[in-house]
Amino acid sequence: MGAGKSTLGRRVAARLARPFVDLDAEIERHAAASISTIFATRGEVEFRAIEEKLAREALDHPVPAVISLGGGAMVSKTTARRLREQALTVFVEVDVDEAWKRARRSRRRPLAERESEFRQLFEQRLPLYEDAADARARDANDIVLAAAGVLVEGGAYGRLGDLVPEQVEIVVDERVRGLHPPPLDAPIHAVPPGEMAKSLSICTRLWQALRLERAGTLVAVGGGSTTDVGGFVAAAYLRGISWVAVPTTLVGQVDAAVGGKTGIDLPHGKNLVGAFDWPERTVVDHELLATLSAAERRNGLAEVVKTGLLAGEELWELPEPELVRRCAAFKAAVCLRDPRDEGERAMLNLGHTFAHALEAASKYELAHGEAVALGLTAALLLSGLPDDAARVDELLAPEPARVDLDAAWAALKRDKKSRGGSVQLVLLDAPGKPRTGVELPEKDVRRALADLIA
Repeated sequence: MGAGKSTLGRRVAARLARPFVDLDAEIERHAAASISTIFATRGEVEFRAIEEKLAREALDHPVPAVISLGGGAMVSKTTARRLREQALTVFVEVDVDEAWKRARRSRRRPLAERESEFRQLFEQRLPLYEDAADARARDANDIVLAAAGVLVEGGAYGRLGDLVPEQVEIVVDERVRGLHPPPLDAPIHAVPPGEMAKSLSICTRLWQALRLERAGTLVAVGGGSTTDVGGFVAAAYLRGISWVAVPTTLVGQVDAAVGGKTGIDLPHGKNLVGAFDWPERTVVDHELLATLSAAERRNGLAEVVKTGLLAGEELWELPEPELVRRCAAFKAAVCLRDPRDEGERAMLNLGHTFAHALEAASKYELAHGEAVALGLTAALLLSGLPDDAARVDELLAPEPARVDLDAAWAALKRDKKSRGGSVQLVLLDAPGKPRTGVELPEKDVRRALADLIA
């Protein structure tokens, strides 16, 4: 009681585009009486029977929903068992003093009339909540991250052994292996840094080296390229095994390792071969970012700025741990709403149509973040937002790319988001208001691309 479950539940349901069920409200509708009246006229035993029945119906409904359970629902062993079998259960943590302050103001809570009894009830129920919880949360971002299987926690890398199954093998960026040796007693397969890892030859080497069975798990430790290739290898090996993403760069933690997209490059385009394969878990430890170079941090900042523009919030102004959490939660929500990139997830391509073309034209020597920074300025100018484009230029200071315009244009025309030979752009009506599938005259798009090239 008083944790804010109903308020948070509505927010999360809206962010995940799922129905919301407030079990207390359903009980009042079903009984045609307030909770206080049910307690007074029928007693707590009958109230709990109604609560258990409606919890079962909500959990059995074929359409997944966000369900706010009453504070005492966990007293039912039947409900607790069903939650273990059928749901992701999130414990919304709240201090007992704050819970009492909120609960005592509500007339819906007959068990919140006396502070001493309220505190005693809090202590009695706490072990039930902790036993049932798959994750803990204090706000809607935490709940979204839990729904996406994303753990954002400082120091999580050090206890990786507690977060992954026993039968694992590890794919790790060879540079990261020296900086942050994986804390697991398991076979390790090193891959080259950056886009060099995202090739069919690297995949073939990994497939031949793996000795995992179908029940095994592949752990990918490194930047976005490492999680891309590790996830793709897992998706195809033995027709699919579980995998865990452990991003060690800012790009990976705020973007690349969230959302279940995996893939490798072809000579004429980026990420043209891949699979949608959501990791069993994504472990995000911001403490790993301490070893990033300034250039690598700038690469990640480009994705942070992109996310902030889409969200309509200056997320880049936040302290790094909160910046990582908020960006990962934003992307997780978008991807949970559109897991196979069939609709609004396309918004995440803001600036990337130009960026991928520049990367391909540079034979992937141009850093992803530099390319994204350039792509964002082009997208904002085409959106008619010169002030925002100037702000991005100020934040990221990208240098014009030294690539061949014709090669970049050919790569842009082959973008995987193209439809019927027409380039599909993501533009902004304003920060926080993206438009997807925008087609502009070729001459305007080509001119925007040329302006990015030295």
